[in-house]
Formats: sequence, structure tokens, C-alpha cells
Amino acid sequence: MRFSLFVHMERWDETESHRQLFENLSELTLMAEAGGFSTVWIGEHHAMEYVISPSPMPLLAHLAAQTSTIRLGAGTIVAPFWHPLRVAGECALLDVISNGRMEVGLARGAQQFEFDRMADGLPAAEGGKHLRELVPAVRALWQGDYAHDGEIWKFPTSTSVPKPVQQPTPPMWIAARDPASHDFAVAQGCNVMVTPLMKGDEEVVDLKRKFDTAVANHPEVPRPQLMVLRHTHVHSPDDPEGWRPAAEGINRYYRTFDAWFGNKTTPVNGFLEPSPESKFAERPEFSPESLHRTAVIGTPAEVIERLRTYEELGVDEYSFWIDNSLSHEEKRASLELFIKEVVPAFQ
Repeated sequence: MRFSLFVHMERWDETESHRQLFENLSELTLMAEAGGFSTVWIGEHHAMEYVISPSPMPLLAHLAAQTSTIRLGAGTIVAPFWHPLRVAGECALLDVISNGRMEVGLARGAQQFEFDRMADGLPAAEGGKHLRELVPAVRALWQGDYAHDGEIWKFPTSTSVPKPVQQPTPPMWIAARDPASHDFAVAQGCNVMVTPLMKGDEEVVDLKRKFDTAVANHPEVPRPQLMVLRHTHVHSPDDPEGWRPAAEGINRYYRTFDAWFGNKTTPVNGFLEPSPESKFAERPEFSPESLHRTAVIGTPAEVIERLRTYEELGVDEYSFWIDNSLSHEEKRASLELFIKEVVPAFQ
């Protein structure tokens, strides 16, 4: 099982500059590369200070020049916000810039806040049709001349310029949760990325079951890869309470996600206060104590034990989700400990 880093610039107030956050993200990526991580993943979000990435492409192009071995993942491009020609061309250009290190994740999108601003108020639940039309179109554009006459996009004969270095295509990933998404991804020959969010490892088992079912239903397709993405934090065994700041930070992160997902309050200059603790009185999975059990938080030995179960389950890639509202110094210390103590156990 290989490891990757899932990272964004996070800004929780105006005391830290965007430039400093950019430098922090670069530092964490360089650490991950030196520590043997396979890939760095950066997603797409709009007008939100707590997850800053209006496009993963310029960030990944910068990192391509700073690195030499780590792969560069756009994870994920939100299908309804893009045109197939733009996805094909920008991803191929990143592949050229990085000399064949680009990977692309694609998703239907989830936040109605973003759809209201980026897709003329299209219901977020309808983003799946864009994803299903986008994926085969992008693959065709990478191969050569292609005209498209779909439900959403129509364009005359075109091709991706440039073409990607990786042939026949760079790795494509689909963010999947329900069985239909798993089936679509596997049928298209795409790898699958899943996140159990604040649920326990029983959710990982269930997501793996959906993946395995899709694989069994498509014997004509070589088995794709499966990635699990989880909030991760490693603390010293000398600090038995070291889990608490991470669990409380992830609690804040999810409450902020909930505020944005709810789409009921107008943000102020890109900021929204987290939903109040009282809202989750009947939702024990949001509590720090529960997150200590469900997120991958613990000493190196505890984290190794958790990740062994994922490896035995057949997970191909574990992505260290470092976004958690903690300071850069705390994130860096956690990543250093993971690289020093956890990674060697899987080599």
C-alpha cells in the first residue's frame, strides 16, 4: 500500500497571508516527496477561505518544477464547472510540464454554495450527468480528433493540444460513494477514490465491498486502483493526550464544512463561522472522542495498526488528509512523525 498527501491551503482568519499558506503547502509537499509518498493531491473549491484552491492546476504546475518524483494529482476537478476541451488540454499540459507525473480525479461536486456561483444554480445533485459525459469525452480528446454531441456539451471536431506524455491516458480517478458511481468508474477504466468522512472503519469495509462488486460486474476491465482518503494525525507516544488537539481540530473542520454545505448564511469575505456545537448534540460522530476513533489519529504504533487493516483489505493507496484546522507547525510535526515511524513499516 502506497501513501499520498491530500492538502490545501487553509485560512481560518486574516492573520495569515495567502502567500504564507502557499509556502506552507509547498513545504509539506516537499516533505512528502522526500518521505517516499507517491502523489500529492489538491482539489478544487471556490470562494471558501477554509479550503483554498480555485484550480489545482497552477499549484500543481508550480510543484512540478519544485519536485522530481512525486506524482501530481488534481483531486478533484468538479465536472459541472469545466468544459471537456479545457479539462483535456490543461491536464495534458500539466503532464507535459511534469514529464508524465499528472493524475486527475473527477467528481460531480457537492456544495450547492459553489453550484450557485459556478453553474448558474444547477442543483448539486445533478452534477453526476456532467461527470458521466465528461470522462469519456476527455479520454477521446487525448487520443485524437473527436467531435462531441452530448446532452450538456456540443462541439465540432477537436483534439487535446497538447497531448499527454502518458499514453494511452494519464491515470483517471473518480470520487465515488454510491454503488452506481463505483460501477461507472470501473466500467470507464478509472481508479476509485473514497472517503468515509467521520464514519468508522465499517464504512471503509462497505466502500470496498461496493468497489469489489463493481469490479466483479466488469470482468472485461482490468482491476483499477482503490484509494482511501482520511483525516490523519500522528502524535508522540510521550503525549497521551496528543490526540485531543487533532480531534478537536477535525471537529472544527467538519462543523465548518457543515456551515458551507448548509448554504444558509452569506459568508463574509470568504469566511463562515463553524456550525455551533449545539447543532450536533444528537450527532455523536462529530464529537472529538468519536473522531479520535474514526479518523486516523494516534501514536505511530496505533496508526500502523489501523493502516495494516486497510492494506489487508486490499486498499492500494492511503491518502494522508492533512487539512484539519491545526497550525502549520502541528501539521508538519505530524507528517514528520508519519514519515519517520509509519512509512517504514510498509516498505
